Amino acid sequence: MSESRKNIVLIGFMGTGKSTVGKTLSKKMGRTLVDIDQRIEEGQKRRIADIFEKDGETVFRDLEKRAIREAVLGSGLVITTGGGAVMDPENLSVLKERGIVILLEAQPDTIYKRVKDSRHRPLLHLPAGQAGSNDVMGEIRRLLAQRQPQYDRADFKFATDGKSAAQVSDEILAKLSEEEEFGKDWF
Repeated sequence: MSESRKNIVLIGFMGTGKSTVGKTLSKKMGRTLVDIDQRIEEGQKRRIADIFEKDGETVFRDLEKRAIREAVLGSGLVITTGGGAVMDPENLSVLKERGIVILLEAQPDTIYKRVKDSRHRPLLHLPAGQAGSNDVMGEIRRLLAQRQPQYDRADFKFATDGKSAAQVSDEILAKLSEEEEFGKDWF
């Protein structure tokens, strides 16, 4: 595969803007967007929260791994992953092998503001009485700390706090175009 057809892979914690930046970036680059979570939901004909609730996280992670393996067979895509996808070292390895992995980051307070009212974040909304069920900010901080070593393996990192999807996309494109490895016309 030539460098010009490498995938652009967006990773990061929930609420960092992967889906919205991915949509904007794919339009700006004229690339097809593959949203791993959306693919899983379409394939299973149910929401991820329902998969977690009825089948558990292990089943979801198996579905996620299969969806990632399938997606990376393509080239020249913008791929967005779920926040925990890179916790499986095999997922991160195959994503890095077949693409440029970009971490989208945000401060815990920003993440909290973006996700606090969502009912589609199964890892943040635990049943009453279960550890972490009433402390969403604490759970955000705990999960971020747990995932940070894998997130740190990204090729590039971009903060999304206080920025629009268009601004973040422009920053990503500017960075990629200045990299000698890719040059201005690689995408």
